Amino acid sequence: MSPTCQVAELPAMRPPCLGAQAAKPPRSARARRGAARGFTLLELLVVIVIIGMLAGLVAPRYFDQVSKSNTKIAKAQIDSLEKALDQYRLDVGSYPSTEQGLEALNARPQNLEKWAGPYLKKAVPLDPWGAAYVYKSPGDHGEYDLLSLGKDGQPGGTGEAADVTSW
Repeated sequence: MSPTCQVAELPAMRPPCLGAQAAKPPRSARARRGAARGFTLLELLVVIVIIGMLAGLVAPRYFDQVSKSNTKIAKAQIDSLEKALDQYRLDVGSYPSTEQGLEALNARPQNLEKWAGPYLKKAVPLDPWGAAYVYKSPGDHGEYDLLSLGKDGQPGGTGEAADVTSW
C-alpha cells in the first residue's frame, strides 16, 4: 500500500507526497547537472586578480635575477679570457696587440713562431648580451683592457647596462 496525498482546496497548492517516487531525479542525472555547472564571472575575476598580484610580485624579482646572472656570466667569461691571454703571453712573450685582438687566442697571427695555441677550446664568446668583448693592448688600466659594455652597448651605465671590466 502506498501512502496517498491529501488534496488541498486548490490543485496548485498540493503538499508534497511523502514516499512518492516523483521528487528525486536519478542520481546520474544529478551528477551530470553538478558537473556541468561552471564558475561564475565573479569567481573568475577574483582568480585573475590573484594571479595578476602574484605576477606583479614575482616577475620583478625573477627578471632582476636574470640581469644579475648575465653580469656574472660576463665576469666569468672575462676571467676565462684573462687566463687564455696569460697563457698566450707566457708562450709568445707579450699580449696580442689591439689589431690582433682576441682572435689571436684561436688563430696563429702571422710571423709568430712561438705561438702554441689555440688557447681557447671554442671560438671567442660573445658577451651575454650578444656583443663582442672590447680588447685593447696596451690598455689604459694595465697591460691590456678587456671589457663588456653591458646591455646598452655604451660605455658607463648602471645596473645591467654597466660595463663589466677586467680591472
